[in-house]
Amino acid sequence: MPGLAVKQLQREGLGPVELQVGAGETLALYGASGSGKTLLLRAIADLDPNQGEVTLGAHARNKLPAHRWRTLLAYVPPESHWWAETVRPHADAWDSGMLQALGFTPEVLDWEIRRLSSGERQRLALLRALSRQPAGLLLDEPTANLDQDNTHRIEALVRDYQRKHQAPVIWVSHDEGQRKRVAQRVGRMQGGRLQ
Repeated sequence: MPGLAVKQLQREGLGPVELQVGAGETLALYGASGSGKTLLLRAIADLDPNQGEVTLGAHARNKLPAHRWRTLLAYVPPESHWWAETVRPHADAWDSGMLQALGFTPEVLDWEIRRLSSGERQRLALLRALSRQPAGLLLDEPTANLDQDNTHRIEALVRDYQRKHQAPVIWVSHDEGQRKRVAQRVGRMQGGRLQ
């Protein structure tokens, strides 16, 4: 089962950072705004220029095209982006059980994106990422816009996915209770460094 390893990862405002997340393990991160949490996730996902080594199991980030790497290791940002007017074009092979687990009926596929609340977009963005069956997850405040019930739905869905796929997860959360519920380990970002 693949674990995630980060060595000497750095860019302006970040690092160097070293960390490991085992297969099926969650590392929760927190820190003040501007402390480097999002910079770290974006660097691991190879969305911004950076230096260092990142591996997911036997896969080295620098040996794969960026689009392939991001298929293996899904990054779910705090604000999702949508390129079509309705949900359906984004919903290639979405699992109806996962839709239901997130509190949706199949009718949501025909909804216009502009109709969706920020919380609905957030939940569907996670589903979009999981539908590609990534080997690991980078979650940047995936429940920031959600009420308690939907927060627990997200937590349960990620936990189930993680158990089934033994996916390593890095989960950014400002909620101490959530960090205790979802993570085996917790790290604090400060000044671009992991404490």
